[in-house]
Amino acid sequence: MVDAMNLHEYQAKAIFARYGIPVPNGQVAGTPDEAAQATAGFGGRAAIKAQVHAGGRGLVGGVKVVRSPDEAREFAGSLLGTRLVTHQTDANGVPVDGVLVEELADIATEMYVALTIDRNFRGVVFIASAAGGTSIEEVAATDPDAIITENVDPLLGLMPFQCRRLAARLELTGPTARQAANIFDALYRIFTENDCTLVEVNPLIVTGDGSVVALDAKVNLEDDAMFRHPDLHELRDRSQEDPLEAQAADDDIAYVSLDGRVGCLVNGAGLAMATLDVANAAGAAPANFLDVGGGASEEKVAAAVSIILSDPKVDRVLVNIFGGILRCDVAARGIVMAFEEHLAQQPLVVRMLGTNLAEGKNILAQSGLNVTFTDTLTEAAAALSAEPAA
Repeated sequence: MVDAMNLHEYQAKAIFARYGIPVPNGQVAGTPDEAAQATAGFGGRAAIKAQVHAGGRGLVGGVKVVRSPDEAREFAGSLLGTRLVTHQTDANGVPVDGVLVEELADIATEMYVALTIDRNFRGVVFIASAAGGTSIEEVAATDPDAIITENVDPLLGLMPFQCRRLAARLELTGPTARQAANIFDALYRIFTENDCTLVEVNPLIVTGDGSVVALDAKVNLEDDAMFRHPDLHELRDRSQEDPLEAQAADDDIAYVSLDGRVGCLVNGAGLAMATLDVANAAGAAPANFLDVGGGASEEKVAAAVSIILSDPKVDRVLVNIFGGILRCDVAARGIVMAFEEHLAQQPLVVRMLGTNLAEGKNILAQSGLNVTFTDTLTEAAAALSAEPAA
């Protein structure tokens, strides 16, 4: 399940610029020669950044300051067409199809600023720190007093005094503080007007002449709100997403890829969470979270099972269906449809309850698939633990 649609840095900075937030001049390059040409246009010196949906690029060689067009060409050539692995990706990393070439900035001070949803406060919160340019998680762990928060009342919205207070707590003064306050207001408008789940600037810098510039930009969008923002939805880069999660999102299936080997088909998010707990307790780590939904058709069930079977890690499938709106016979036909399409042989552990239970069990029993029926989750756990790994 892709619960947020991420943007590339250059896309986020284009949004920043529309809201009046200063950003460095930059150009996206898709080839080494384009990177060299852009660097020449910035006087022969530039910062080159891999454009991927992952943080920690600088720690793994994805960001570099180059001193000549030739160096830009060489560095861009070493990135483009590769996969970058950071602490926010899996072992396969994410593809680098473009780099952002930016003019160098005169950095006097670095700060961290972000907006996200605080579930305890149930509203938008600003998170800021004078310790910008570093991992905010590390700052929070080693020096929690360096983290500044400012809750925004959901009815009143961000008030001007809060922007001024944030600037003061970041020890900004004079025109620099006023510019920073205006940027904070613009960041809040970006967050609320575009249905964001995260807006982050790390670092937000003060230059030698006292100007405030967003040297970095990260914007995550709520995917369920993209029907209101077709222009933003067009910015989606599927190459940066897990292929199975991307397919599930297209099929309106709640799916998250996990590290285990047991594929899980469940209807209902709460039931899916309980199913994952049971599988883990049985020593059979789940390969996914999947909620096919309450009113799924045979075709949607088949699409969900097809996604599960497309995961090469999956050596068993656990089905936990509570037949209500989704009848057991409908689920059973969808399961058989997908297994036949994939010519799959993985064992099935099936727990079904509810509407048309007998019909559903009969369809699976007559399918020729390797099915073990259970009546409880406890029995399902025992069947999973007894099943030999492939």
